[in-house]
Amino acid sequence: MAISTPETVVAHAPEGRTERPSGRATRGRMLRRLTPYLFIAAAVGLLLLLTYWPAVNLLWYSLTDWDGLDQNKNLVWFDNYIQVFTDPRIFQVFGVSLYYFAASFVQMALALYFATILSFSTRFQKLFRGILFFPYLINGVAIGFVFLYLFQPGGTLDTVLSWFGVAESPHWLGDPDIANWSLAGTSVWRYMGMNFVLFLGAIQSIPSELYEAAELDGASRWQQFWAIVLPGIRRVVGLSFILAIAGSLSVFEIPFIMTSGANGTSTFVIQTIQSAFNFRQVGLASAMAVVLLIIVLLVTWIQRRLFPDEKVDLT
Repeated sequence: MAISTPETVVAHAPEGRTERPSGRATRGRMLRRLTPYLFIAAAVGLLLLLTYWPAVNLLWYSLTDWDGLDQNKNLVWFDNYIQVFTDPRIFQVFGVSLYYFAASFVQMALALYFATILSFSTRFQKLFRGILFFPYLINGVAIGFVFLYLFQPGGTLDTVLSWFGVAESPHWLGDPDIANWSLAGTSVWRYMGMNFVLFLGAIQSIPSELYEAAELDGASRWQQFWAIVLPGIRRVVGLSFILAIAGSLSVFEIPFIMTSGANGTSTFVIQTIQSAFNFRQVGLASAMAVVLLIIVLLVTWIQRRLFPDEKVDLT
């Protein structure tokens, strides 16, 4: 009696007839194809729910006169936007952003200086890196209260200045001519650590062979900075410049905690918050937020057009 083997069964199978894949194999292939989309589905869903949907609602609120409490929202179209650009009390607060914009260049210069020095072999290198980055790790509310005590009359800063013979110190937060500079200086101390880490990481990514070749050619540290370091971190500098513009336009926590926007220190974001929650003008505040978003996007687009990303080749 002949025993059929798998080979004989396959050999006697009718020509032109192939076995269909089972349902389990089909489901396995479909699952493998959907796996990448399943991984990003949660992230995309949260992004749509927490970012884009609120932005759409914000745009809708900006076209109404909603006060934040009433169920009815009357459509006023572009009246809120007209008020934003015609009311000098609203749009002139952008002048306060110039203080922070100027301070951001000081912040970037200091961060680049320390990052360049500490990228080379220096005594207590890790200690100084930690000291410079530590302020960025502290909560902004805590920093606001610390500097509030520092700048108050008879506080720490006035006491230190009295040791050097300064009898009458200015009102650091009470004088409108000085208050914004005091707050901008606080922001420099607060955010310099972030730029420091960005610059330090970019500098350390430059191949060490370039520095060795420059030293063999007799280049000084200053010449190495202009010929190697600065071209090598050009993209990071551009990114810091974009962040500086966006940050100077959207300053909030430091002036809000230290002065609550008094003495001419109110920023556009503080005025937006006050319009929404203090004066119950949610529609106007939404229009202000949309205008701020458009300005930031426009400035970023102009910066990208004027200074496009270029491939840096130092070899």
